[in-house]
Amino acid sequence: MLLVASGLVALAAFQLFVLTDHTDSYFSWTIAPGLTAAFLGAGYFASFFLENLAARRAAWADARVSVPPVLVFTVLTEIATLVHVGKFHFHERLIWAGLAAWIWIAIYTLVPIAMVLLLPAQLRSHGDDPPRTASMPTIVAIVLGLQALAVGVIGLLLFLDPVRWASIWPWTLTPLTGQAVGAWLLGIAVGVAGSIVERDLVRIRPAMTAYALFGTAELVALARYGADVRWGEPQSWIFLGIVASIGAIGWLGVSASTKATTAA
Repeated sequence: MLLVASGLVALAAFQLFVLTDHTDSYFSWTIAPGLTAAFLGAGYFASFFLENLAARRAAWADARVSVPPVLVFTVLTEIATLVHVGKFHFHERLIWAGLAAWIWIAIYTLVPIAMVLLLPAQLRSHGDDPPRTASMPTIVAIVLGLQALAVGVIGLLLFLDPVRWASIWPWTLTPLTGQAVGAWLLGIAVGVAGSIVERDLVRIRPAMTAYALFGTAELVALARYGADVRWGEPQSWIFLGIVASIGAIGWLGVSASTKATTAA
């Protein structure tokens, strides 16, 4: 399931992070400004590594950190899709935008259903977790907790009422893109919380890799589309600080988890 999902998010990452300015022709719905598409594309780019690396782990304990964020994100994205279904390219030409819209609705309907069906059997499987080999330092857990709280609160506000809370975001969001951004932030918050619960650097290596790449890709997106940002408002600099800190703690986590994995 994770391998299949990683392939699907890789396609979305290419559409949004590479073909950023052509969502009207190649994506499920038209996204503007470009920075919003790039932001979402960075999330899909990071998610590819989360799911693909987790799928390659032999033990469930080393892969399960990837499942809750993926499930939360897909369910929330399905809700946002159904709420704003009229914005999607269902009536465009089948190649490419129209096809992308139908594939989108199929993915976000079937993937969460498949995960819900598969997860109970996985949880009932016999076996014990391998021992934790490299405990997460307390200071790292604290920083990750603060980051999860920040992005989780912002994500919840945007998802529940994207019109009212659009002003807390550093660039213009529509109701649909506001909920899409909120779904990503909530998924990230859940993934970070799961990493804190695991408290083992070896187990969370896929999550730390994805976290580092997400922060880095968001900085690249800001460099490409900085003109879309309201730099005169404080939330823009807060956002920059958050994504920079995500990238920094993510790469530190990758380094530490790599050393711990090698030692193990």
